[in-house]
Amino acid sequence: MRTTRQRTAAAGLLVAVAISVTGCSSDSDDGPGGEKIEGAGSGKSAPPSSAASQQAEKNAPTFAFPSDLRVSVERDSTGDATRDAILRDAAYSAQANIEAFAKGDAKSANLSRYLGGSAFTYWSQQVADFKKEGLTLTGEYRYYDFKVTDVANAKTAAATYCEDQSKAFSKEIKSKKVLRTKASDKSYVLYTLQVAKDAAGDWQVTQQSWKKGDASCVQG
Repeated sequence: MRTTRQRTAAAGLLVAVAISVTGCSSDSDDGPGGEKIEGAGSGKSAPPSSAASQQAEKNAPTFAFPSDLRVSVERDSTGDATRDAILRDAAYSAQANIEAFAKGDAKSANLSRYLGGSAFTYWSQQVADFKKEGLTLTGEYRYYDFKVTDVANAKTAAATYCEDQSKAFSKEIKSKKVLRTKASDKSYVLYTLQVAKDAAGDWQVTQQSWKKGDASCVQG
């Protein structure tokens, strides 16, 4: 997700190789979560690419992105109901994070719904700090290659996904100036998640780490 100023991850988060929270297409480690986030794309959120993920789902969240911000999700069905639910909610958590940064809302309903524990504490603080810096997001964020790597007792699990920030930038709220950066391998980020099923049945991200420029995510 961004132009990111490297910050120490909150206690309980997995060790991050590099912070990339908001959409950053630069070599600097500033991003959502207390770093300069370079926002993404243009337009409202794009529908997922797969037929399964395009289907209307019960109790699905609604995301409100600025007109100059586009968020797309490419997620295929695994054929397993539990794994599909985990990846669906992992995608929702990514969208909720971007929405919170774009709106400057550290306590947004979607962020609270799909992030919990230390992950929510960390990201909500990053959103608040980003807003204080007078920044928002613009451009395009793309999420792809969603995978479940472990499931324990159908209550906790681990997953990964990739983020493409190559067309995502931070934008100054007052001046509307877009803080453009050059795309590089570091524009592609691998996220590793630990998730837990809450009382409402949602899979919340409770711990998260990320690595910019990971070979498994780099494209182009």
